[in-house]
Amino acid sequence: MKEIARSATAEAIATFFFVFMAGGSIIVDQMTGTGMVSIAMVNGLALSVAITATMNISGGHLNPAVTIAFLMAGKIEMAKAGAYILAQLVGAAAAGFLLSVFFPTEAGMAVHLGTPALGEGVSLTNGLGAEIVTTIFLMLAIVGTMAGRKAPAGLGGFGVGLTAGLIILATGPLTGAAMNPARHFGTALASGHFDNMWIYWLGPIIGAGVGLNLLLRVLSPKNRG
Repeated sequence: MKEIARSATAEAIATFFFVFMAGGSIIVDQMTGTGMVSIAMVNGLALSVAITATMNISGGHLNPAVTIAFLMAGKIEMAKAGAYILAQLVGAAAAGFLLSVFFPTEAGMAVHLGTPALGEGVSLTNGLGAEIVTTIFLMLAIVGTMAGRKAPAGLGGFGVGLTAGLIILATGPLTGAAMNPARHFGTALASGHFDNMWIYWLGPIIGAGVGLNLLLRVLSPKNRG
């Protein structure tokens, strides 16, 4: 139990850091017009640092969809997975509420504290599809650069952070490129903006599961002819 508590605490702290930085970057853009490149850089760098800091403690999940995918693949036990998901959501919620305290109310609520949302003209179907596909890419990066047995030593979470930043640049205007239920949940809870929340749960969960199975069952060396 001590090991689970230690790992879950790391997940809560790292998720708090990531969601605070990600949401803050969007509020700052609202206030100063820093632009999409700045948002992508903050998200990518924050995710890189948070994962690298915790990967040797908890595995650096920071994402309920990633934890669920590993649980379904038998890579993490149920008790630890439940503790991780709860910790991730608590950390994300704490970040959301702290954003509401630190930033001016008008600027924060104009973008719902940085809550990812569907872009203008983006249908529910397209939004769900975008979250699925982008999370597949993210999961491939997680396993390929960090969690896989042959992942490059010392790369840590920077491959994952770089991938997340690129995805935000490519698809951010569609859905906000959350790829993470906790990323949406924390700021949505603090701002009271729950529009289309199901997309930000279902899409990443499906995408993470597909991405992990693609690597384990299709791209794994033992399955190559």
